[in-house]
Amino acid sequence: MIQALVTAKRLGLQKDLRALAVNIRADAEGRYDSAEPGWRAGVEWALLWIENTAGQLIEGRPGAGDGGRGQGVSPE
Repeated sequence: MIQALVTAKRLGLQKDLRALAVNIRADAEGRYDSAEPGWRAGVEWALLWIENTAGQLIEGRPGAGDGGRGQGVSPE
């Protein structure tokens, strides 16, 4: 029972994170041409981090559910 609740929470969070990524991408697309250098790379990194985090919520990989630590994505 508890596992079902945890899974439902993770599915909801995964859906919310993916919706956030879609909204960020849509808002950022028209701004790439006039943005400062590095801005686009920052947006792309953030989108990658969100997608990786969302994917790990259900897959059960190490780092799933621990705030994203251990997922191997670095801003550098």
